[in-house]
Formats: sequence, C-alpha cells, structure tokens
Amino acid sequence: MLRVVALFAIVFVVAGCGSKHASSQQTVESKRCPVTGKQVSFPLLDSAKTYTATVETNLGTFAFTLDVKDSPCTTSSFAHLAREHFFNTLIFHRIVPGFVIQGGDPNGNGTGGPGYTVVDTPPASAKYGRGVVAMAKSGTDPAGTSGSQFFVVTGADAGLPPDYALLGKVTRGLDVVERIGRLGNQNEQPTRRVVMRHVTVSP
Repeated sequence: MLRVVALFAIVFVVAGCGSKHASSQQTVESKRCPVTGKQVSFPLLDSAKTYTATVETNLGTFAFTLDVKDSPCTTSSFAHLAREHFFNTLIFHRIVPGFVIQGGDPNGNGTGGPGYTVVDTPPASAKYGRGVVAMAKSGTDPAGTSGSQFFVVTGADAGLPPDYALLGKVTRGLDVVERIGRLGNQNEQPTRRVVMRHVTVSP
C-alpha cells in the first residue's frame, strides 16, 4: 500500500506530473508533461479559464475550483479521468477524522490508480489547510507525482510538506466534506460507505 507520513498520521496516496501552461487545444506531449506508465493523451486545460469539479456523493455534493495555474498536468489529467467517468462509483476508502478524506482508487484500498502518473512539482509555499484538495502519492515517488487518488483536507492544517500536487480548493459543500470526515475509525477506515456517484468538471 502507498503511504505517506504526515505528523502523527499516515496517508495512503497515489501520484501526479509537472508542465508549462498551454491552451485547451493542445494535447499532452512528453516534453511538456511526461506520462509514466500507460500511454494516454488528453487536452491541457486552458489556463485563462476557471474550472470547477463537482463531486456528488451519497452523503451530499461538494465542489472545488481546479488549480490550473500551479498544476496544469494534474488538473488536466483529473478532468480527463472525470470525463471518462473514472471516478463514478468509487469510494472514499480512507477517512482520518480531523485530517483528510481520500478517494479515487479503483481498488478501494489505497493501492490502485489509472495505470499512469503525471507530475506537477508543488510550489515551496504550498499549504494544505482545510478545504485544500491535493493528489496522493507514495513516499518514494517524486514530489508532485499523481495518479487518480486525491485527498481533501478536513483539519485546519494537515502539516504536510509541499510534496503533493495541488488539485484545488473546496468552494461549495465544505460541510459535506466535514460530515464525511467524521466517518473514520481508529484504523482510519470509513465507518460508513461513502460513494462518489458522479464527478464532473466544467466548463
């Protein structure tokens, strides 16, 4: 299982990849955004636009604005997966009260991903406070590596180093995130099944 130590908590994670800004008409190229693993091609999001990811769960809906500026490859990959319906029916497999909720693993246990990773090295000033959405990775992966697993911070400050690609910030439904965040036991496992019914990205 993929794990990362953060203060007194351990977060399962999977990873992301770095690049320069490009228009939405361009596709990912190895020189701009190296893809490791399964070869995929997806359009880079337009940095001049604002994109919102909406996550509909069986416990309510929350939304977050994608951080295209700091993470062009990560956000573009996430949008691609969402448009392929990759996240639909996946669960939040790890819930650590007062820390994070984590999902996006097709295996449902912290070991899976989409078959490829990208990298967006986070800025040194990156902070992981309440409502920040970032990509999970293993402790051996380079900073900013991501696949499909993501986490939402539920505590005031997760105390994480700037190693996790920034995906965005919750703008609606933080109460839903916090409700989900209370459903973890001492083993950091959910006490109730929380399913992502639909994940969409607009525009």
